[in-house]
Amino acid sequence: MAEQASRSVGPIVLLGSPGAGKGTQAKRIAERYGIPQISTGDLLRENVQRATELGVQARDVMARGELVSDTLVCDMVGDRLQGQDCLPGFILDGFPRTAAQAGWLDAFLEHEFFDNSHERRCRPIVILIDVDYNQLLLRLTGRRTCLANGHIYNVHFQPPREDEVCDLDGSRLVIRNDDREEVIRERLTAYERQTRPVAEYYHRQGRLFTVDGSLPVDTVTAKVFQEIEGHGGMA
Repeated sequence: MAEQASRSVGPIVLLGSPGAGKGTQAKRIAERYGIPQISTGDLLRENVQRATELGVQARDVMARGELVSDTLVCDMVGDRLQGQDCLPGFILDGFPRTAAQAGWLDAFLEHEFFDNSHERRCRPIVILIDVDYNQLLLRLTGRRTCLANGHIYNVHFQPPREDEVCDLDGSRLVIRNDDREEVIRERLTAYERQTRPVAEYYHRQGRLFTVDGSLPVDTVTAKVFQEIEGHGGMA
């Protein structure tokens, strides 16, 4: 583990629809290589909470019921990538979400983040965790959460011993509002419309590597590590 952490892996972009398992894989990558996982959702919340200049702008936009612009999101990401902990590499989870953001990231990495001696590492390795639409529906709509302590089950893949009751504390299991089928379908449709073009952007450049996310979690992890170490230009 220490040997892996001491090696530079460069930028890693994880793509995949809601329920594909990006968060799990991002945490495992971060642990193996000792690099930070950067989530735009976390960045947004942190900037708003700390009332940074960018956070105040984002708060005002959201207060008007509007979406935070690409420019504002990119500025937050750019600030975060200046951290010293990002020098050996980093994982972007949930960014880029649009082709415009992908273009911004390429330009940022090429012109601002690395000097010429690191040109080989300017282009991120991009891994798409791909899962069939019907399995995504089962993963997301089958999720149940216990009211007491937030333990999570899935009625299709990891059901509780007693229907709708938590094995650990006996509390009732509920379907969260964002796990309802109508909400899930809307989220998956939004992903296809907005984020699939990001995968196509990297595919056209020959920089997209696809991993079958329907495989067991540990198998997916092994394949992700293989892509990083085989194509990521570790130094």
